[in-house]
Amino acid sequence: MAQSDIENLIKMFAKLPGLGPRSARRAVLHLLKHRESIMQPLTSLMTQTAASVVTCADCGNLDTESPCHICADETRDRSLLCVVEEVADLWAFERGGIYKGIYHVLGGTLSALDGVGPEDLGIPRLMQRAAGTGLKEVIIATNATVDGQTTAHYISQRLKDAGIQTTRLAHGLPIGGELDYMDEGTLSAALSARQSV
Repeated sequence: MAQSDIENLIKMFAKLPGLGPRSARRAVLHLLKHRESIMQPLTSLMTQTAASVVTCADCGNLDTESPCHICADETRDRSLLCVVEEVADLWAFERGGIYKGIYHVLGGTLSALDGVGPEDLGIPRLMQRAAGTGLKEVIIATNATVDGQTTAHYISQRLKDAGIQTTRLAHGLPIGGELDYMDEGTLSAALSARQSV
C-alpha cells in the first residue's frame, strides 16, 4: 500500500531539527486546516526562496545575493574576521547586534573520524582571505566541542604561522547561571579563564 501525501509530508517535516514525528504531525495538521491562509503562501515562499538563495562567495553566508548583505556593507569593520562553524552561528551573532566585523563560515569542523579535512572546510580560502586583507584580528568562534576545539587549534596555528593575531571566544559560566547546575567542563573552562577584578 502506497503512503498518502499526508504521511509523506509528516515524514518530511519530521526531518527538520527540533521536530519529531508527533510535532511534525501537529504542524502538518495545522497547515492542512489553514491551506489558503498558511499552507499555500508557505509553499510559494519556499519555492521562491529555494530558487533565490545563494551561498556568499566571500564568507559562506546564505543570502539572495553574493556577496551577501554583510560582506557588501561598507560600514563593517574589515579589520576583524570572525570564524564560525555554520551559518546559524553567524546569524546568532547578527541577532545580538554585538559584532560589526566580517565573517568566515567553515561549514563544519575538522573530524578525522568523518574524514573531514581542512580543504573540506575551506580553510585554505580562510588563509587566503587572512593574508590578502588588512586584518588586525581573527576571532575563532567554534563550538566548545572536541571537534570545535581541534578546529580552533588548527586554524590558530596556521594563522600564527602567517603572523596574524588570533583570539578565541571565552568559555565558562553563562550570565545568570548557577554553579550548582553547571557541568564539570563548563566549570573547568570558567576557572581556567578567570580574570583579575
